[in-house]
Amino acid sequence: MLLAFLASFFLMTQAPPLDTALTATEAPTSLRAAFTVELQSQHASRVYSYDPRREKGQRWQVVSWQGEDDELEEVARTWANEAAPDGRLFPDDLRASMGRQVSVDDMGHAWRVSFRHHPSTNDGEFDVWAAERLQASAWLDPVGERFLRIDYHLPKPVAGPEGGKLTRYEQSYFIRTEPRWGMSYVSSFSIDLEARAAFRTMTRQYSANIIQTEFFFASAEAEAEFEAIRKGPQLMSGLPR
Repeated sequence: MLLAFLASFFLMTQAPPLDTALTATEAPTSLRAAFTVELQSQHASRVYSYDPRREKGQRWQVVSWQGEDDELEEVARTWANEAAPDGRLFPDDLRASMGRQVSVDDMGHAWRVSFRHHPSTNDGEFDVWAAERLQASAWLDPVGERFLRIDYHLPKPVAGPEGGKLTRYEQSYFIRTEPRWGMSYVSSFSIDLEARAAFRTMTRQYSANIIQTEFFFASAEAEAEFEAIRKGPQLMSGLPR
């Protein structure tokens, strides 16, 4: 019988290749992104474009609109009203979320990194509540030293933070590497949840797919500073020490 994995071990997050992969998620605050995103649910589809270089009020624009879904509208409205909507593309709190040590299963083609989510400064009340109940895992390419995917899974139904019962919760983020500077970014994510309360069942199921991106620095000075840091002592991966 074939083994499901080649090896299992614990690893500190500051050890390679995990530390290198985490460093690639920590984009400088001066790195920005213009993007086009498709939001989809079972009943509707929306395509939006965002560019922080446009005039305020014109930065988030509707590209296409199909079907009707009030919850999808609320998702888009919340995203559009954030101070920097492109911040969702940068998983820069992943190191804080993983903590100091993780469990690793070597699956051959990739490592499955299991961890207990530690709330970070970016997390809201639900994230703090969920951290104690969800199982978290990340898929890592140990050769390329980059993350491929991050998953959160509810192993069993639990009482919700505001009453009722959360019966299903699945959330996944797919990660790509920006080719010019080698930074990792979220290329798509999906949420699938079900909750029950007072003889009602509420479901939320939608996905966001980033179909076009353009990364740039907020200023020429910020880009020059980043490039200067990159030219310092290098790791084998090409990232600064």
